This record gives sequence, C-alpha cells and structure tokens, in this order.
Amino acid sequence: MTDYSQLQMVHRLPSASLVDRFEFLSRLTAGRRVVHIGFVDAGCQSMNEQAGTWLHEHLAVSARELVGIDLDQAGVDDARTRGYEAYAINCCDADAVRAAGIEPAEVVVAGEVIEHLDDPGSFFEGIHALVAPGGSLVVTTPNATGLVNTFALLGNFEVNHPDHVAMFTSRTLDAMLGRHGWEPREHAVFLQQVKSAGSTSRDRLLTGGARVVLGLERLLARCGRPYAADGLIVVARSAR
Repeated sequence: MTDYSQLQMVHRLPSASLVDRFEFLSRLTAGRRVVHIGFVDAGCQSMNEQAGTWLHEHLAVSARELVGIDLDQAGVDDARTRGYEAYAINCCDADAVRAAGIEPAEVVVAGEVIEHLDDPGSFFEGIHALVAPGGSLVVTTPNATGLVNTFALLGNFEVNHPDHVAMFTSRTLDAMLGRHGWEPREHAVFLQQVKSAGSTSRDRLLTGGARVVLGLERLLARCGRPYAADGLIVVARSAR
C-alpha cells in the first residue's frame, strides 16, 4: 500500500477554457460518425426539447452519422419512430456492447451519464469497443467544485438531479479515465443553464440566485479560474 503525504494530495488543475457546451460538441462532431450515449436524457427530455437544449438534436445537425445508445427502452423506441438510429444497451456490460455490433465511431459522446451510474469504471471499460482507432471519447458531467452548490449549501440546499449518485472533480474524473485505459487530452468547462423560472416566489428567488452565481462563474473563468464553473468536459483517447 502506498503511503501518501498530505502534499501529494494537492494537484495543479489542467488548463481549461470556458465553452458553450453545444457549440463545443457540435464542433468536435462536425462531419464525423458519432455515437451518443445517454441520449434520451430520461426525466429531462421534454424540458430540454422545449428549451432547445436536447443535445441529441444538436448533434444530429453537426454529425455525418449519429447513433444513440441508452438504457431507456421507451426512449429508444420513441427516437426510432422519429427517424433516429438508436439502441437500448447497457454500456457497463462490455460483452453486450461488443455483441451489438455497432460500427465504431470517430467520436463517442458520453453526455451527462457517469453521474447516474453505480459503476462508472465498468462503463469506461465497456465503451472502448465503440471508439474507432484514433477516435475520441468526450465526457461531460457536473463539476463537484462548481459554485452553484457551494452557495446553495449556505441555505441548506443541494442542487442535483434526483437520479445522480456521484459527482466528479477534474482530478477524480481524470483518475477514473486513466484507470480504465483512457488518456485525457483536452479539458474544458461550461455553465449550466437555468431552463425554468418556476411558478412560485420561492422558485423565482432560487432561480434568480442561480443566475447571479452563474454570472460569477463566468467572471471567474475569464479571470483564469475556470473550475468554479458547474460543468466539466474531458476529451480523451484510448491508451490501449
């Protein structure tokens, strides 16, 4: 067992730019074959479609070919009726991923997926089969060090999707990727969006406060402190 000193637990954060999540992913996927994992966005799809923030719809515009993968069979069936190529697969099961026979893609996007998983390590193992040689894996996930929850805790609140079971920092996400055969190549951050103001005065107060904090996150990113933002993006290549 390695005996670490306290100083070995202090890590310099990698350089990162503040980006618009949709523009960034659209640029990376432009003209390429793309596999989008977790594309249904169960529980938020209707809200995202109404707000114009359903990621799969954005990727369909930029990608040359687009394949959706999700555990939500009903969501997959709905996507197929709308003309999307989609499959219901558990990507934590490497054998199931290989058995599906999906042609590997130049870019695999795991958008807001890993925070929902009991075993993200198995997920990162399973999706190796989906990335073509020389291709990229792009992971987006909420940032555990983002300011929205830092401020929310002062009022004894936590801002989190009801289905989330994990939160990652830049360091822990890079470590998780490295353990499972991925080499982080690029880092970016993004601001989460306030998609609804709510209907009560309490809701409007909370969303107004969130907008103020998001403005502070933007300012800090411009001042060279990007990891105050509430969203992480890592672009990785297979190290195998």
